Amino acid sequence: MTTVMGICRSFRDRAFARFFHCFPCLSDPARRSSWGLKVTLVMLHLIFVGILFVFDGDLIEKTKKEPWYTALYLLLLLATLVQYFITSSSSPGYVVDVMRAVNETNVIYQKSSMASKQPASSQNGSLNVVIEGSQSGRNFQGSNPSSWTKLVIDMYPPGTSIRSCTCSYCNVEQPPRAKHCHDCDKCVLQFDHHCVWLGSCVGQDNHCKFWWYICEETALCLWTGILYIMYLKANISRPWWKDAIMILLLIALSISIIFLLLLLLFHSYLVLTNQTTYELVRRRRIPYLRRIPERVYPFSKGICRNLYNFCCVRSSIYSLEPLPSSQELEEK
Repeated sequence: MTTVMGICRSFRDRAFARFFHCFPCLSDPARRSSWGLKVTLVMLHLIFVGILFVFDGDLIEKTKKEPWYTALYLLLLLATLVQYFITSSSSPGYVVDVMRAVNETNVIYQKSSMASKQPASSQNGSLNVVIEGSQSGRNFQGSNPSSWTKLVIDMYPPGTSIRSCTCSYCNVEQPPRAKHCHDCDKCVLQFDHHCVWLGSCVGQDNHCKFWWYICEETALCLWTGILYIMYLKANISRPWWKDAIMILLLIALSISIIFLLLLLLFHSYLVLTNQTTYELVRRRRIPYLRRIPERVYPFSKGICRNLYNFCCVRSSIYSLEPLPSSQELEEK
């Protein structure tokens, strides 16, 4: 018996080893969990939509008469799933990538005779690093290897020690609004939160994609809920168990709609005020935000400018925002 169990265990281990060799992305438990969540989310979409088409004969008849209506609905479903995978696979913007870009640019500037004519930005292939705020005219390229350290320390108030803005996990200097994510094990620019359903962080580079995803998801759930209600209101004789299934799904859908609407409104507020979830929730624990009144938004540039920076700035441009001066805070 022991021999048989040993043979079965050995066969199982070889099968898993061969599977992970063919699909190395699933060898990591964290990645397997992430892909499991992605498959679950897709299956939930297909179940809620599929049952509707299986049970609702009127919807099938309406599709034959007005195919554009169902086509728009299915197009929204497809767009939502595509946006989900785009958001989950996009980088939130890691501090180490920006630091590497700045240091590589400094080496290029050191070898170039046109270093003094370059603007206050750093380009590394398709990556562009720009300093915003009152210090945006400052040129940060230099010939010393610690230019990233100098760049970060200049974004904080005078007298700030470099040790206080250095991540104890990554050992890299964090610019303002950056935070270390323990799930991703990296420091993220403009860290908002770590999304379990996405399997990644929401930060400067993918916050806009995340907002569009929850917007599309909200619209899809609202449309699906309307179709469910129309089905239940139809005066057609049908088995009671169909109504029971549809009512249970509608309850779950209603809870999702309430959650998504609140999430959409919350993130819209964050966009208009140029805040992040982490800054809003942990404001009293962030050293450079403790002394700022709660109704003062230190990084806000006005609603129009905030919207423009959020929606229209290319994802290949990473903006480093220095802390506003005391005079600028008084004006705000």
